Amino acid sequence: MTSWSQDVYIKALLFAANAHNSQKVPGTELPYLTHLTMVSMEVTAALAVEEGLDGNLAILCALLHDVLEDTSVAYEALLEIFGETVTNGVQALTKHDGLPKHEKMADSLARIQQQPREVWMVKLADRITNLQPPPNHWTTEKMQSYQQEAQQIYAALHGASPFLATRLQQKIDNYDQYFSR
Repeated sequence: MTSWSQDVYIKALLFAANAHNSQKVPGTELPYLTHLTMVSMEVTAALAVEEGLDGNLAILCALLHDVLEDTSVAYEALLEIFGETVTNGVQALTKHDGLPKHEKMADSLARIQQQPREVWMVKLADRITNLQPPPNHWTTEKMQSYQQEAQQIYAALHGASPFLATRLQQKIDNYDQYFSR
């Protein structure tokens, strides 16, 4: 039995598609919606094997996780349409622009840890999705830094989902392959 609704998924997917309308996945010509659906696919796979989760919360946050950070959508607009729990989850997943770069992830992880574990799952799924082959212009140092950040995410959030934690650890372990290209 599924713990989430197709209608809820479609509502969030259409909202995200409109919000991210002209954006592309960085370094590609793919619509940004590709990233969001990949994150939601990872979450959906975890929901299929793990019990006791609010699937709608996980799916909504997966599809909407970048709207506050990367679009003009305001907190209040998201709140009106998707409610407080989802909006607070999305806000926790949003990095604070005002912080120095080296503090952003720790701040975000601390805020995510105050949310339900379904929000933690979204961050795990997001990094799994982002550990694809890196853009060609990334230096080995940048890739290593990204891998270390992924380890930081794993350390903070792995308890939310054994399924996603295993997937993320595999992606982290295999990321070394890109260092010598």
